[in-house]
Amino acid sequence: MKLYGLSLNGVSQMSLLRTTWLVESLFGNQCRFMTSSKRVQDRSKTKRVHDLEIVTEKWKIAFKALLLMEVLKQEPEMVIPVRSLQQYRRQINLPKPHKVSDFIRKSPKLFELYKDRKGVLWCGMTKSGEDLVEEEERLIKEHEDKAAEHVTRLLMMSIDKCLALDKISHFRRDFGLPVDFRTNWVHKYPQNFKLVKNGEGAQFLELVDWNPAWAITELEKKVMGITELNDHTPGMLSLPFPLKFPPEYKKVYRYGGKIAHFQKRSYLSPYADARGLEAGSHEFDKRAIAVMHELLSFTIEKRLVTTDHLTHFRREFVMPQKLMRLLLKHFGIFYVSERGKRFSVFLTEAYEGTEFKEKGPLVLWKEKVQSFTGYRGKRKNFECFDDGKSDMDEEEDEDNGSVRRNSESESSCLELEEEEYGSDLEEGLVADDAENEMEIEEVCNAYKEDI
Repeated sequence: MKLYGLSLNGVSQMSLLRTTWLVESLFGNQCRFMTSSKRVQDRSKTKRVHDLEIVTEKWKIAFKALLLMEVLKQEPEMVIPVRSLQQYRRQINLPKPHKVSDFIRKSPKLFELYKDRKGVLWCGMTKSGEDLVEEEERLIKEHEDKAAEHVTRLLMMSIDKCLALDKISHFRRDFGLPVDFRTNWVHKYPQNFKLVKNGEGAQFLELVDWNPAWAITELEKKVMGITELNDHTPGMLSLPFPLKFPPEYKKVYRYGGKIAHFQKRSYLSPYADARGLEAGSHEFDKRAIAVMHELLSFTIEKRLVTTDHLTHFRREFVMPQKLMRLLLKHFGIFYVSERGKRFSVFLTEAYEGTEFKEKGPLVLWKEKVQSFTGYRGKRKNFECFDDGKSDMDEEEDEDNGSVRRNSESESSCLELEEEEYGSDLEEGLVADDAENEMEIEEVCNAYKEDI
């Protein structure tokens, strides 16, 4: 049967198209289906930023080395039995049968291994490693005043002008805070904040004095050239956010009108009182974007490595329950990387390719540590005497603190072959191993295929 030259099947298709158009006209993007995937890496390939994935991959090994350096710094002589490092396997993502001693040997410029008279294997830092520790302490001390300003501005953005100390400590490395942040550092700036306890004994950092000169967002400083206004009162802002879309994303031209409308929409300053905003409204969401932009601007690398901790600040900063949804939706402002067991969120404007634009002293220090690590080194196949013991036997001995293999043959067996970052990263980005599994349930059904 034909109807106006169309088959019944054609009529059905036309009806479906009309229905879809009508629903989208009435409800806009609310009707769009989200992906059923539970992982961010299953999003559209056009929304990936390969350069920022490389940045995340590159720093994974540096993070492990920095963690080991911090562990050693806590020891009286900066040495520790290798068997005592077993408890840090989860933090450095080193599952068995991989050996802690092998991981240490991959950074011979930072760490060294030796045995005592009882045959117990110990780990310590080389002279270069000790010099780096001293340099970091000096840089962090020089950065203390700026870090205090950023922590104070966090308190100024919070709705109660008070934040739990445990929550702030999650971002200690990102803000360049010292190791003794919780015990000593918090008492150094009584003019800015003070330590208080609630009825249950939990510690909080409370704002002491509101500083109008610090109630100016980093975006205002950059766009309008404002540095300090002692009588500044935060209110509505209409400044556009810098946008930088993924190179492969071509739909930006199709949605240019919506993007322009979003950029022109006014929003409340992160430092203004947000109690009156209605959750889910456009104003509510755009202010949350402004809060995230400001928070990322405080970090030394304009990125946060553990975005799951951001959800702990939803009430204090008046942000939406589905914060990850917001970050993923506005991928021209933020980029979420899934490399490793924790998400990383970047401020896209701060990076040019794989390079961070404004490198401060602490970032340059981290790059120096990175250059000293044996990133993904491979063993050469040397013949060596191993007492007929397998790697698994040695691992068991290492767990018991009694490695009995000859130390000279250890060093000859474990020479590393340095490789260029590029090829390793390409290989690592393709791999889909357990390390890439996500741990944040909010991401489930959170990514839209279209803006």
